[in-house]
Amino acid sequence: MAASVACAFFFDAEPAGETGKHALDACALCTKPLARDSDIFMYRGDTPFCSQECRCEQMQLDAFYARQAAKAAARRQRQFSSGTEAGSGKPESREVPVAS
Repeated sequence: MAASVACAFFFDAEPAGETGKHALDACALCTKPLARDSDIFMYRGDTPFCSQECRCEQMQLDAFYARQAAKAAARRQRQFSSGTEAGSGKPESREVPVAS
């Protein structure tokens, strides 16, 4: 009984008919093949890079994207805040001309 329950929770994460890419086969940035006898530079736990330069570039890209996302969120927040009446929480109504 216990064996059948254990088997019920087993699954194959790789889709049928597709060969999975091994996690440490290539640099995540430049896709250069990673040799088994060379250093691998890891970032965020499971992302391999062929060099410190590739890893640093990815870190800079991630920081840039994070800043862009923060700016966009702040912009949306300002737009939301300026689009509501003070205290009521309801958006202001405005007339918008429509071309016919």
